Amino acid sequence: MGSLSVLYNIPALQAQDELGLTQTALNSTLTALSSGQRINTGADDPAGLAIANGLEANITALTQSVQNATDGVGELQVADGALSQITSLLNSAVALATESANGTISDTQRTALQAEFASITTEIDSIGANTTYNGQAIFGSTPITIYMSDSSSAGVNLVTVTFSAVSSAALGTVNGATVTGVAAAFLSTAAGAQDALSSLNDAIQGIAQLRGDLGADSNQLSSAINVMNVQITNLTGAENGIMAANMGEETSNLSKYSILQQTGIAALQQSNELQQNVLKLFQ
Repeated sequence: MGSLSVLYNIPALQAQDELGLTQTALNSTLTALSSGQRINTGADDPAGLAIANGLEANITALTQSVQNATDGVGELQVADGALSQITSLLNSAVALATESANGTISDTQRTALQAEFASITTEIDSIGANTTYNGQAIFGSTPITIYMSDSSSAGVNLVTVTFSAVSSAALGTVNGATVTGVAAAFLSTAAGAQDALSSLNDAIQGIAQLRGDLGADSNQLSSAINVMNVQITNLTGAENGIMAANMGEETSNLSKYSILQQTGIAALQQSNELQQNVLKLFQ
């Protein structure tokens, strides 16, 4: 039979220790339920937290990389739209040159056709010089590099896009000794108009080639965006598997630790009452 003493209440100390452990576990469960996360501090799972933080960095970098590639596609679309307009202008110029080459046209009429043609070349020059994206000229500018990464040195993907200079002088070819580019075409004579047609056709083919090159770059970026979106989905799932709380388990723990807390308080109260037995010795 144990002796009665008032110096130390060992049962109360033991009950207090257990109640403290229960309270810590209950606090952790309540935090997990309120945050939805299994790991809320480094103490919960140091290794898991390190892995999850690394995955989050990957996801953040890939998300921004998708935006980078989307911006690149946007600039390519602006460039393609400008080139499409130039193609329309060149087709209008073809109609003018064909009309001027006809023998039923007078010199006065050819002069008017030449003036209209000159306005077309001016507009082509304006499109080539003034087409911008984000405040920067597109055609003839320094090649741009689209940077994509998952935040690691091994996960870097670079796509370089070159925008050739576009102007009426740069489009077309030397046609005999009279025409150098579309800008030098001369519709005031039937012979000059015939020479201009060859240069205009070459210019149209050149624009088509430029659009094809930009289209290939756009397709490459679109494919990269699709791949990165799949990576983001998979990495997000992996991070969720590490960080997310099991709500069913945490709810069960809440009931468990709530009951243990109540029984612990009752046990502590009972152990303190045991000390009152000492007073009976003085009765």
